Amino acid sequence: MDKFISIQEALNKGKGKVSIRGWAHRERGSNKLKFIVLRDSSNIIQCVIKPENKVWDEAQKVTVESSLEIKGTLKEDKRAPTGYELQVTDLKLIGSSDSFPISRDVSPEFLLDVRHLYIRSRKLTAIMKVRHTVLQAFRDYFLKEGYFEFTPPVLQPTQSEGGSTLFEVKYYKEKMYLAQTWQLYGEASVFSLEKTFCLSPTFRAEKSKTSRHLSEFIMAEMEAAWMDLKGLSDHTENLLRFIVKRVLKERKEELKILERDIEKLKKADAPFKRMTYSEVLELLEKKDGMKIKWGKDLRTIEEDNLSKHFDTPVIVTHFPEEIMAFYKPPSGDGKTSLCLDVIAPEGYGEIIGGSQRDLDIERMSEKLKKEGEDPKDYQFYWDLRKYGSVPHSGFGMGVERVVAWMCGIDNVKDAIGFPRTMTRFKP
Repeated sequence: MDKFISIQEALNKGKGKVSIRGWAHRERGSNKLKFIVLRDSSNIIQCVIKPENKVWDEAQKVTVESSLEIKGTLKEDKRAPTGYELQVTDLKLIGSSDSFPISRDVSPEFLLDVRHLYIRSRKLTAIMKVRHTVLQAFRDYFLKEGYFEFTPPVLQPTQSEGGSTLFEVKYYKEKMYLAQTWQLYGEASVFSLEKTFCLSPTFRAEKSKTSRHLSEFIMAEMEAAWMDLKGLSDHTENLLRFIVKRVLKERKEELKILERDIEKLKKADAPFKRMTYSEVLELLEKKDGMKIKWGKDLRTIEEDNLSKHFDTPVIVTHFPEEIMAFYKPPSGDGKTSLCLDVIAPEGYGEIIGGSQRDLDIERMSEKLKKEGEDPKDYQFYWDLRKYGSVPHSGFGMGVERVVAWMCGIDNVKDAIGFPRTMTRFKP
């Protein structure tokens, strides 16, 4: 039996006979030569068939996305897409392909309609590899810090990020919701494991059509006992620097395919700027003439303008208490909460949000009542405060937003395999 190797392994070998397999990424030819650019998950290579070859007639049946097994001899050729050419000695058509519906001139909406096919593109393949590395780097960072991975339930009985963005589902005879975050359960885990993290599906029924919002995404979250806002801020900075370094090290070729300016990513190695919400408002008024009423949350336009002034992510702390979730405690100044957002450079917006956790049951209950919630539904959460509570903190990182930043792409929909939005739920 022939031993097939990946295209990248063949390119690394550089010469000699090889057996490879994959799909026809491109094909063209004349009565003198047939060219097939073969792709697999690792790379592409140009294959050449001559008329006198016994497989010439078989090669004429090859169309874009046909699957093939090919044997041949490698030859260096700087004119070829990846610097080598395969002189074909044998070719076997495994799966023929109808006329492939994706061409250069199709619309972005059409590409979303045929996402199950477009995911084969070199662009999306590169993005998915970067995504894999971001996920793995997140996990590796917290493992090296002594954290335990903890899996939360996706079906949850209460809201945690505001009732307006809940997805309601039928649960036998009861009503449940898809997880907005792992947080309430992550908090429970630290009284056992002390330091925990998760990578889990997250759902937000946000009525937004922007390039930054998805209805389903992966949230990378952490929670730690005995941690304050300063320690939390340090972790956001160290984590993001760790992720950037890993992507730059392992995904150089993918970043080239995506034409990403890696010099901009390298700047994230510098210390991150840290500012309070009030300092951000002062800077935006001074530098950009933006007069923002104190107490309003930062919108996309404010985040974008803030990011223009710095090459690194910006850690913004102490947002107005009145607009924060019920579990974010007051800072003691009578106005702000012990919380943070991390704003990515280059206009990629908020990529991390977190806080210390409030320990005052009465205060949190009053906030929930104002939101139309019944505090009795949170009895399990109050138990965490009643039985040996300790200071603790945590944050959530939007994986797709970080991937979009790493890849330099302009829409978060391309940072996930099959995007779900308020208008997109197929394929």
